[in-house]
Amino acid sequence: MGEKVAAHGIDLADRERYRRKLHECLTGLQRMLTEKRFDRPKNLIGMEIELNLAGADGLPRMLNSQVLERIASRDFQTELAQCSLEVNITPHRLAGRVLDQLAEELRTGFAYADRKAREVAARIVMIGILPTMAATDLTAASLSAIDRYVLLNDQMRAARGEDFAIDIQGVERLVARSASIAPEAACTSVQLHLQVTPGRFAAVWNAAQAIASVQVAIGANSPFLFGRELWRESRPPVFQQSTDTRAPELQAQGVRPRTWFGERWIDSAYDLFEENLRYFPPLLPIPGTQEPLRILDEGGVPDLAELVLHNGTVYRWNRPVYGVADGAPHLRVENRVLPAGPTVADVIANTAFYYGLVRALADEPRPLWKRLPFAAAAANFDTACRYGIDACLHWPRSGRAGGITEMPVVRLVRQELLPLAAAGLDAWGIEPADRDLYLGIIEDRCARRVNGASWQAAAFHHALRQGLDRDAALAAMTRRYSELMHAGQPVHTWPVAWAVGAPPAVPGARHSVESA
Repeated sequence: MGEKVAAHGIDLADRERYRRKLHECLTGLQRMLTEKRFDRPKNLIGMEIELNLAGADGLPRMLNSQVLERIASRDFQTELAQCSLEVNITPHRLAGRVLDQLAEELRTGFAYADRKAREVAARIVMIGILPTMAATDLTAASLSAIDRYVLLNDQMRAARGEDFAIDIQGVERLVARSASIAPEAACTSVQLHLQVTPGRFAAVWNAAQAIASVQVAIGANSPFLFGRELWRESRPPVFQQSTDTRAPELQAQGVRPRTWFGERWIDSAYDLFEENLRYFPPLLPIPGTQEPLRILDEGGVPDLAELVLHNGTVYRWNRPVYGVADGAPHLRVENRVLPAGPTVADVIANTAFYYGLVRALADEPRPLWKRLPFAAAAANFDTACRYGIDACLHWPRSGRAGGITEMPVVRLVRQELLPLAAAGLDAWGIEPADRDLYLGIIEDRCARRVNGASWQAAAFHHALRQGLDRDAALAAMTRRYSELMHAGQPVHTWPVAWAVGAPPAVPGARHSVESA
């Protein structure tokens, strides 16, 4: 989201030229795939983590520009709202001690960023949705002053033609309306990139889609929004509804939302880019300067700028990415399923589980996606978001009998998927000690049935039992979460009970949206 675009007026000629260029880019991509012009396999991975800023009172702080000015590193960038920022980790080769290397880089980077944030009375908090976020914190005025965000907000509002509506029935019900896309900014995530060859892309993407529900279930960390306890991983419904450019009539007609799980397994990366053009009108019709087909005719490598820009406004949970590095084009699968946090150890454990499992499933002679209907994978994702680590998922039976059964996700992970993830990490050449350490965190999380979301909910109710009102309990839980996050021990080891004490003053009536 950090790409800078000019916020100028868009006229009819811009839109027509952009649409033409989009289709030229798609034709160019098809040619490059047919002519095998893509980079050789390098086993490269990348990571982006979105972070929140909160004060000593646990409330959001709209200070990302001041914090980023003090951090003064290109690794840290703005995010949609002024209370959040993003860190980008340099690509690494997936081998050896890379998991520990990533953990050390994250700890070092977060410690430095947190010191700088403290200079303006803020702290870095790595969490899926900041529990103290109120509707009044997320308005058009709270968006970061970046041209892309301003233009994207304007275009989405114009496309919808009315306020964005949020209506989520979870443990409690939240009903809210927003005149901007700002509620999207409540959602902070971990994005995992894997560079793959065109021949491997479909298998990796299909595998990632199949296990998205499992990732969410064991990694859920977003149970609250605007003071209400909702789904264990509330980011997906919040993101979908706060970016939904469809008026109710279009929703009734079955028009697809821009935040989308998808509807089928694929055979090629081309399938996804083609769907994005076929189903979704451009939101940022800003033509680039290159003529992609002419560049291909001359033996060059086009940037496919229009396709890349359009692709960034279709919010798939596993997104196809085209890029050019050192003059060579490549494809990546961007996994956008996981919430941020709770700790660096938890993030790296989730990372190890994902990369190991995707490798093992993509290599299987009987692919999982040939045995699991896509509709079941989509339903599993919804179930995992609702119930987190307590979810039961539909999954293919092992053995020759076949068929689909339903089983608790913790049993599925411990009995079937952790051994596969370990085999996948071995295939990548990951150091066994690192493999065992980080997959051991997943094992222990499942054994105790504790993840970030279950801890947040339990800690919130503990604070309520100590006599705090709702807002004070959310703030106390958030402060405790931040304290334990910075201490660094995995979330399944965190105690729920603590001496809540007298909280700092918290403004009253912050959560005034309709609820049930």
